[in-house]
Amino acid sequence: MRIQTLTLAATFAALALGAAACTPAEKNEAQADADNAGAAIQEEAAQVGSAIAAGASEAAQEVDEATDELAQKADEQKAETATDEKGN
Repeated sequence: MRIQTLTLAATFAALALGAAACTPAEKNEAQADADNAGAAIQEEAAQVGSAIAAGASEAAQEVDEATDELAQKADEQKAETATDEKGN
């Protein structure tokens, strides 16, 4: 999160410099800084997105496994109940 905050601050600073720049060279440098900051933000966002996707996939797998276990226990309980009913 701190990297994102710093990158965002750098982007705003670069944009402010671009607005205040007087010469074409200063404007070009400010634009390059803004482009670099934008690329850094994009990379950070991609990493965060990948982490979220991985976490969601893992959670879905755990839910699937838990559902399978519950279904198996329910089947075992049904079989046990059927056996008990036959015995009575």
